[in-house]
Amino acid sequence: MFAAAAAAGAELLRHAPNSGKGFALKAAFRYVAEHHPGRAVVCADADGQHAVADVLRVAARIRETDAMVLGGRRFTGHVPWRSRLGNTTTRFLVRLVTGLDVHDTQTGLRGYPPSMLEWLVGVRGDRFEYELRLLLEAGPAGYRVEELEIETIYLEDNTSSHFRPVVDSMRVLMPLLWFAASSLTAFVVDTTALLVLVPVTGSLLAGVVGARLVSASANLALNRHITFRPARGAPLLGVVLRYAALAVVLLGASYASLSLLTWIGVPLLVAKVGSDTGLFLVSYRVQRSVVFRDYRAVLGTGQASPVESRRTSAHDSSPTAPTASQGCTGANHWIAPV
Repeated sequence: MFAAAAAAGAELLRHAPNSGKGFALKAAFRYVAEHHPGRAVVCADADGQHAVADVLRVAARIRETDAMVLGGRRFTGHVPWRSRLGNTTTRFLVRLVTGLDVHDTQTGLRGYPPSMLEWLVGVRGDRFEYELRLLLEAGPAGYRVEELEIETIYLEDNTSSHFRPVVDSMRVLMPLLWFAASSLTAFVVDTTALLVLVPVTGSLLAGVVGARLVSASANLALNRHITFRPARGAPLLGVVLRYAALAVVLLGASYASLSLLTWIGVPLLVAKVGSDTGLFLVSYRVQRSVVFRDYRAVLGTGQASPVESRRTSAHDSSPTAPTASQGCTGANHWIAPV
């Protein structure tokens, strides 16, 4: 198939040994950026599951919106159980973690504007999880994501899929799990300090403020270095100021809810648990999208991963020649500059 594509005029990139789908995609993104600058990119699976008409619609939409465009299936009619389970699970998790509501998180038909290419090659991941990570990190990096409905086509019950429901779903959930672990650590510190400070000071306000100062310092350090790692290189002062502003808002919300709950007779510990649970997802979304936003994309200083590629066949070097980037059997992609 790829030999025929090269003979027809495609530019073919090969990687030996098998380096993974993400590696192959990033090699193609870098190649397009270097050899066809200013061109958007459309990626499509090479197994016949994407109609040509849908590929062209995605290309046209990129030009109109300058956003990441997903060709999303609606999973109607006969859908292999593995595909339905995998997509339902990841769709829920992606929405939980990012707030992004897309129908098809596993689609291989995706379009990227030229402004995204430098950022794309800097996103971590060399295998199947790479495309999931793009959905998770696009928002914090300042990129919009849109979805176009496309035809649902499955060949041989989708046996070529490399999606692993449990493993890859856990990869999607990991940022939220790290945040939960960080928040749990801060919660334990905060609650312990609160239970000590309220009796000592005789003031709920003093107890809440003192406990939050201690726990916030621990939470900031954990989130900056572990949960939201792309922000580690951001200026510390800016991160601290944004985090402090969020902390003030959350502090006010926490104090208001604790005052109300304890006033109506709810025990302090129970009120604390209920209040912080309600603020958990709000805090995650704001920290992810504002406080620890990926500064590399914002400043245009994304660093490419060390991807090596080799142009082994280039019978047509025109700007419209498709690029086939072959990373591993069953995960081959057409990459077309548009």
